[in-house]
Amino acid sequence: METPTASRFDPLFTDAKGRPVPAPDFGGALIADTHAHLDMLDDPASALARAALAQVGFIATVADVTEDAWRTYAELPSWLANARELLDASGWADVGLPRVRVVLGAHPHNAKEWGARAESEFRRLAADPLTCAVGELGLDFHYDHSPRDVQRAVMREHLALAAEFSLPAVVHLREAHADGAQILAEAPLPAGFILHCFNLEPAAMRPFLALGCHVSFAGPVTFKKAEEVRDSAREVDAGRLLTETDCPFMAPEPFRGRPCEPALVVFTAARIAEARGEEPAVFAEHTYEAALALLDQERL
Repeated sequence: METPTASRFDPLFTDAKGRPVPAPDFGGALIADTHAHLDMLDDPASALARAALAQVGFIATVADVTEDAWRTYAELPSWLANARELLDASGWADVGLPRVRVVLGAHPHNAKEWGARAESEFRRLAADPLTCAVGELGLDFHYDHSPRDVQRAVMREHLALAAEFSLPAVVHLREAHADGAQILAEAPLPAGFILHCFNLEPAAMRPFLALGCHVSFAGPVTFKKAEEVRDSAREVDAGRLLTETDCPFMAPEPFRGRPCEPALVVFTAARIAEARGEEPAVFAEHTYEAALALLDQERL
């Protein structure tokens, strides 16, 4: 791990030319990143330290049982410990680290790899108190890395597991919203579900709102030509709107094109608050409370 210095986090954000970018002001309120891939980051510990300084108080990170989900559970304590060391050595001993929970499942790209072994690994890790949701499950008809009939079957199996374990579901849909809505309508989810990284117009979102979902927005809601996505964000009730990064993908403006990380969720949150005409602190409070109510429940 790189030796920390007093100037390591100053400035916290810079543009492509290395110039400081001021962080949005939420009046001390915390922000949640409800969908991250910490295991895909080059330096999860540094990313967690920067998230803490950006006032990100909660992160849900995804682990895929068809790949190496165990690694997130095994390495998360050291990521957090190293982040603590970085902050302490940089003069930020009074800054608390984000609370981190795990979303567990198989991405629709990997549906063809789902089977008895993957389900056994899911059941083993789902018993861990860190696990907060099932996912990211769903359908991806854009890439079709797994056959569509297999994706549909595995989505149904994951929804059944979510119901069995009384966990919310985190749903990935790409060019498959009609099929996804139909499957969700057939599968009662007492713990609820999140439509993750929504980046379409309101008409595509409304069937899911009718099913009682939460809707989470990532970097695309900040893109200059994404007014239809901001229109969708305006339609979601405050108690069902969530913020995320989906890092390391789709960094928000003004960092588009660069690797994303949890700290950047504050720029997504600020843009949504602006689009909704809400005070940033009020918006942060509502979305943070919604995230904790859904994803940070104590496991019995």
